[in-house]
Amino acid sequence: MEQKAKESLNELNKRFQRASSPEILAYFLTNFKGNIAFASSMGAEDQVLTEMIASIDKETRIFTLDTGRMFPETYEAIDRTNARYKINIDVMFPEQQQVEEMVKQKGINLFYESIGNRKQCCHIRKMVPLKRALHGLDVWISGLRRSQSVTREELELVEWDDNNGMIKLNPLIDWTEEQVWAYIEEKNIPYNKLHDQGFPSIGCQPCTRAIQEGEDVRAGRWWWENPEHKECGLHVK
Repeated sequence: MEQKAKESLNELNKRFQRASSPEILAYFLTNFKGNIAFASSMGAEDQVLTEMIASIDKETRIFTLDTGRMFPETYEAIDRTNARYKINIDVMFPEQQQVEEMVKQKGINLFYESIGNRKQCCHIRKMVPLKRALHGLDVWISGLRRSQSVTREELELVEWDDNNGMIKLNPLIDWTEEQVWAYIEEKNIPYNKLHDQGFPSIGCQPCTRAIQEGEDVRAGRWWWENPEHKECGLHVK
């Protein structure tokens, strides 16, 4: 990224250092209208952002990635969210041929065999559809929080995403899990019912399990891997 662009992001981070999440979103949704989108995984943080975005500008594009291996509860959450906020979340799917070739070569559950296989599966089912969803945009909004995992501790509110060549906005970057759930309760926000069953972080069904008391919030994601590997590639700097 050019030096001038880096300086601009630094200025934005300083400007919004003490701003509320709705204030941050209002600025970006107004100044990048038509060139900004929210990528939702339908998790708790993303439901908070959906409520905020719908309150500011219902025309803002919200999309989610359907990998073909999702929980039924996630689909239910999509329906309930659309109905509640009178919006239409775009559902992005992987390329059929890529999925079929991968499964034919390596099996339906290849991701258990190696980190390389798992990353290949994530790339085909998530990264490729994400690229398509973000094409032509200037900013994408994410529900990342620093306290979610060791791989996210150094994230900033406003960042440059080299992988997609655009600005990445993390309006909840400093929120705690307690703040997220307090907001959901206050606003009576619909959420994925798996959260009530010990799933703080929800992804694909074969790669997500409930966590035990005392475990990290992302311990249930790709639980057979070491913590430093637990990213699908969507949010790797």
